[in-house]
Amino acid sequence: MASTHGAEVLVASNRGPVSYEAGEDGSLRARRGGGGLVSGLSAIGPETNAVWVCAALGDGDRAAVRRDGGLLPREDTGGQRVRMLGIDADVFADAYNGIANSVLWFVHHMLYQTPLEPVFDAEFRRRWEAYRAYNRAFAEALAEEAGEGAAVLVQDYHLALAPRMLRRLRPDLRIGHFSHTPWAPAEYFRLLPDDIAAELLTGILGADRAAFLTRRWADAFTECCHAVLGPGIPAGTRIGVHGLGADADFLRERSHRADVDERMAALRAEIGEGRRSIVRVDRTELSKNIVRGLLAYRQLLDGRPEWRERVVHLAFAYPSRQDLAVYRDYTAEVQRVADEINSRYGTPGWTPVVLHVRDDFARSLAAYRLADVALVNPIRDGMNLVAKEVPVVSDEGCVLVLSREAGACEEMGEDAVVVNPYDITGTADALHAALTMPAAERAERSKRLAAAGTALPPAQWFLDQLHALDDQST
Repeated sequence: MASTHGAEVLVASNRGPVSYEAGEDGSLRARRGGGGLVSGLSAIGPETNAVWVCAALGDGDRAAVRRDGGLLPREDTGGQRVRMLGIDADVFADAYNGIANSVLWFVHHMLYQTPLEPVFDAEFRRRWEAYRAYNRAFAEALAEEAGEGAAVLVQDYHLALAPRMLRRLRPDLRIGHFSHTPWAPAEYFRLLPDDIAAELLTGILGADRAAFLTRRWADAFTECCHAVLGPGIPAGTRIGVHGLGADADFLRERSHRADVDERMAALRAEIGEGRRSIVRVDRTELSKNIVRGLLAYRQLLDGRPEWRERVVHLAFAYPSRQDLAVYRDYTAEVQRVADEINSRYGTPGWTPVVLHVRDDFARSLAAYRLADVALVNPIRDGMNLVAKEVPVVSDEGCVLVLSREAGACEEMGEDAVVVNPYDITGTADALHAALTMPAAERAERSKRLAAAGTALPPAQWFLDQLHALDDQST
C-alpha cells in the first residue's frame, strides 16, 4: 500500500499549512499559516522527502481539493508536499465539532458542568462513527503516502484513533503521536463511556511513541491507561515529553516591523499618557478563562481604588469556534463583563477595559511590547505560547501573571506570579503585586522568562520527536 512517492517523513494534523478562500469569481486564494509544525518541517531540509496530510476545513479548501485532486500546488504551500483530504462535510462536522471540540476538548480541559453534561446518548454514538471515519481517512492516506519504514508524526486529539488504524495498515512504519492539549486525570477521563475511553487510549497506543508537552500530562495519560486498560503500558509504546517554546528570532524580527509600530502608537493613545497596562491575548475559548480575568480586574479596581484611571486592561479576545452555541454565549459574556466594567468605573478620559475582538497579529505583538503585566490565567492549557511570547517581545520587561494549570507553569512558574485560575480575589492580588513590582526585579524576571520560553524552539521540538522515533531508549 506504500506510495510510489515513498515519503520519508509524514505529518498528519487536522489543520494544514495552507488554507483557501474562494473569490466571487470562483478563483481560489491560498493563505499560508505558521506555527510549530510549519517551522519544524522546514528544519528537516528540502532534500528530505516529506508530506503533510491535513483535512479540508471549509468550502475554499474543498474547492482546492476538487481542483487539484488533493495534492496542493507547491507554489501555494511554500514548496512543501501537502495532501489535503476532502472528507465529506457532514462527516467532518460531526467529527470535528461533534466529538473533537465538544467532547475530547471538554474532557481534557475539564470544562463540563457535570450536573447537566456530558450526555452520551445515541446521537453521541452517531457522531463517534464520524470521528472513526475521519481518523480512518487519515490513516489510509498516510499508508498510501509513506515509504517503507517512514516516520509519521500524528498530531493531537483530532487524530487519537489514527495511530492504531495506521499500524494495522502499515506495520513497518515508525509512528509517533503528539498531544498538544492537557491530558485529563483518570477520574475525569472516565466520564467517557468505558468502551470509548479504551478505544481512545488504544488508538494512541498504536504509536511507537506517545508524547506530551509536559511530564504532568504524560503521567496523566499513563494513569488513564492503568485505570482503563489495566496495569502497564503495552510493549512497544514509549511515553515522552517535548516542551514547545516560542520562536524567538521570528518574534523579535516580526515585532519591529512598521505595522507593529503603527499599532503601538494607536494602543498608546487608547491607554493614555502615564498609565500602566495589563495585557491578555487569547481566543474566546472556554478554557482561556477570560471572564474570570475580567472579574479579577474589576475586583482590583473595586478593592484598590488607587488604580482607577492609572491602569488599562488591554483585552484581545478573538472569537473562536463561533459555530458552537456555547462559544457564542461565552464571547457575548466576555463583551458583557467588559462593558459592565467600563460603565461602572469609566470616566470621560479613561476606559478601564479596551476590548478588541478582531484578530490582528501585528496589534497583538504591539501589545506584547507595551505590556507592563501579561495575564495568562487558563483553566487548563497544554502549554500556552502567549506566556512564552510576551517576555520575548516586551520592550521594558513585563510581569507574567500565570495560571498554575498552564503547562508553561512547569517551566516558568519560578519567575511568574502564579495564580489559581478560579480564585478571583487571589488573581486581583496578583495583578496588584505585578503592577507594584520594582522595575529592576521585573526586568530580571522577564529576562529569565524569555530564556525559559525560548529554550525549545519549534524546529528543535519537531526534530527531537523525529530523533526519538529512531532512539529506542527514549
